[in-house]
Amino acid sequence: MSQAESFQHESIRGLTSEEVRERISEGKVNINTELKTKSVKQLIIENLCTLFNLINVVLAILVISTGAIKNLTFLGVVFLNTAIGVIQSLRSKRMVDRLTLLATKKAVALRDGAEVELDLDQIVLDDLLKLGRGDQIPADAVVVRGEAQVNESLLTGESNLIRKEVDYELMSGSFIDSGLVYARVVHVGADNYVARINNEAKYVKKVNSEIMNALTAIVRFASVIMVPLGAALFFSSAHGGYEAWAASPSGGSIEFLPWLLFGHAPWGDVSGWILSTVGALLGMIPQGLVLLTSSVLAIATIRLARRSVLAQQLYCIETLARVDVLCLDKTGTITSGRMEVAGTYPLEPSHSLASEGPCSSAELDLALANIARATSEDANETCKALLAYYDGSSVAREEPVRVVAFSSAKKWSGATFSSGSYVMGAAQFVLSDEAFAQVEERVAELADTCRVLVAARVDGFTDDGDMVGDARPLGFVTIRDEIRSSAADTIRYFCEQGVALNVISGDDPRTVSSIARVVGVPGADRFVDATTLDTPAKLDAAVDRYHVFGRVTPQQKRELVVALKRRGHTVAMTGDGVNDVLALKEADCSVAMAAGSDAARNVAEIVLVDNDFASMPAVVAEGRRSINNLQRSAALFLTKTLFSMGLAAICIFFPPYPFEPITMTLINFFCIGAPSFVLALETNRARVEGSFLGNVLRRALPASLGVMAASLLAMLAAGAFGFSQPVLSTLCLVSTCAIGANLIWRISWPFTPLRAAVLAFVVIGVAVGVVGFPDFFSVSPLSTLQAVVLAVIVVASCALYNKIAVYFERASRRRSKRASGFGRGVRVSLGRGGGRVDSAAGPMARASDSVRRTALQHQAERDLRRAKRDARRALEPDGVGEGRRVTKAPGGIRVKMVSKRPRDTKR
Repeated sequence: MSQAESFQHESIRGLTSEEVRERISEGKVNINTELKTKSVKQLIIENLCTLFNLINVVLAILVISTGAIKNLTFLGVVFLNTAIGVIQSLRSKRMVDRLTLLATKKAVALRDGAEVELDLDQIVLDDLLKLGRGDQIPADAVVVRGEAQVNESLLTGESNLIRKEVDYELMSGSFIDSGLVYARVVHVGADNYVARINNEAKYVKKVNSEIMNALTAIVRFASVIMVPLGAALFFSSAHGGYEAWAASPSGGSIEFLPWLLFGHAPWGDVSGWILSTVGALLGMIPQGLVLLTSSVLAIATIRLARRSVLAQQLYCIETLARVDVLCLDKTGTITSGRMEVAGTYPLEPSHSLASEGPCSSAELDLALANIARATSEDANETCKALLAYYDGSSVAREEPVRVVAFSSAKKWSGATFSSGSYVMGAAQFVLSDEAFAQVEERVAELADTCRVLVAARVDGFTDDGDMVGDARPLGFVTIRDEIRSSAADTIRYFCEQGVALNVISGDDPRTVSSIARVVGVPGADRFVDATTLDTPAKLDAAVDRYHVFGRVTPQQKRELVVALKRRGHTVAMTGDGVNDVLALKEADCSVAMAAGSDAARNVAEIVLVDNDFASMPAVVAEGRRSINNLQRSAALFLTKTLFSMGLAAICIFFPPYPFEPITMTLINFFCIGAPSFVLALETNRARVEGSFLGNVLRRALPASLGVMAASLLAMLAAGAFGFSQPVLSTLCLVSTCAIGANLIWRISWPFTPLRAAVLAFVVIGVAVGVVGFPDFFSVSPLSTLQAVVLAVIVVASCALYNKIAVYFERASRRRSKRASGFGRGVRVSLGRGGGRVDSAAGPMARASDSVRRTALQHQAERDLRRAKRDARRALEPDGVGEGRRVTKAPGGIRVKMVSKRPRDTKR
């Protein structure tokens, strides 16, 4: 005897108070043992205690030791960068901590024979729960009395209601659609189905952002190289001062290190060496670029919020603009999660079961509309679909005399009206075996893409609610998932952009395939039932063969995403249910519907607040604008980083370093910061091409070489004409600003009014800073000779920069270009010999493909030569014996052995 059967013989009393206390003492309570995230203190320490911040603090201490407080302005950017890091970390922590899959906060249980209302964490093992229509199941349980229709779509993706009766298991997180059951709790806490998924998804996902990875690589490289480079630069400058001191009349015989370390060196000189070294090191880190990136993406999130799109993670906007595979969940994404009437089909008048009279179509509508109206108080999804279909129609409304509500056991509902009695439900349950056999073929035809119900006339109902007499069918109504009106247009957009589309659902693969065909998913006819993919090898192979996957478990969804990522794809995943959580968490960019489960919303980077899939192209447009504009603006920041590193290396051997921190501030604001922020906010819908770092280096490297050339010319001129250090710094400042303005001119072409205004602002701002505030920016007045030298340096360095920039642009056109914005990794090679399109997979994959193609080609050539040789031999007069027949084949040719027998001339 099962547990449920033994219970049915007992009175419904539930646990006693003593049994509850016993289970609480044993720890059998419904508390979710969550994976703990890092504390706020830990996150703040992690963002503060970084190599980047440590170096900036050391540089700040060195500047403070010189007394030049005005040179501490660089700390403002450091504080902002740290604040952004802390805020983002805390936001991620809050998202993970909010991860809860249950929406209900109370549950009704029977204890000591009475109903009590409990918080979810007050439920204990073996508690007897009372669950009715609309209740969400708070813990895994087994039905011990009653029956109900359960909606498990958020857990499994199955859109059909599941009938649950005695001894059937109820999974936590699902909903009771209709009926009333008493169920005994069998799992609590971390053992619940929903808690297991919850815990699998509780980790902070590493952001897959090319921009973020590029910035991290730049800062890490600069942070590592600046320590030895800065030390060498300082000691080189100090050694030059030591040699000048030793050669002076007041010099002595003290060694270099004692002279430097024990106070013999003039502090004013030491301060100058410190400031020049700090200026060189500050230029190596693109401090403002991180701030610019965060600001641009933050503004993009604000813009998307106006379109009812919530971006919960900044860099996801960029990631979505780069995806080449989009995985779609059917329920809640392509479909709305509601049902709709696909059509009504009266029985043909010639059919042997057809009702008498010519008005069978009108009678079918009358029966369907009024049964739905009569049972609307406890309407399920089918009833709601019929009510919406007949809303505003001309079908007469009749008052019911008697109503028989839907029963999961009977599988039909019905009502009696003044015009007669009608029923509606599954044909095999409504019709007799003989009648069903006559319409079975028609039902199967309609059921290919929809759920089919039959409407029939009956003689009435018994007191127990059973039909009187045989049901006489009037016709059929088909119910299907309501497809979002915008789904087809959105899918068409992604197809035009070269994005591969996969539909991954827990529903029947035939249903998923039919819906995918309706909205235009390419390859929708190729579908697979994931229950047959019972090994990792089968599942991995299916990724390359199919675009529609049905009956997929949450774990399989995740593995499909992992398999796609393993092939080098950038994968986006959309979903709304608990069964999508693991895949959403694993995808490079995850998108959830606001009307879906709490878990899906919390783990997704992007939430469509209005539940409209049509918002996705707007997110892509924002991503394109952000990436393309940041690539252009980042060239300004990276120019400073590259020339600072180069000059620092040169100045180790030819000191001193020509820039001071305050002069770098003027360059940072007018030639880098202000124009980059303005240009980064322009409208730009061009497709993303190439890698972020490669595109930036193509613009930044010529400018940095131009600045280094200008600085070297200024240093040579200063040595030749005996210019002072302040004059050298001024020459380098003005020439660098000139090249910066030239770079802005090139990246702004073709000009718009905004871009022209930015260039004018840069030129006027630098002029005002140099002429109007020379003392603050440490600008030295120039003599006529010095001004002429400056003009020559500016013209020469700008000409060199433009020459190098043109060379880089031409070289980039000749090289292969990878379209990383969309598409399954297509590489277009453009060269003098013509164009070629091939795969843009990884280097190993491309090498393997090349070897395989070459081998196949050589094999085909050998086979062809052998076939020709054998064919010629067969033409010889005495060619008797085996021969070969050459035919075409998909891989090249096929050589078939044939037998040649000599003719029997004696016959």
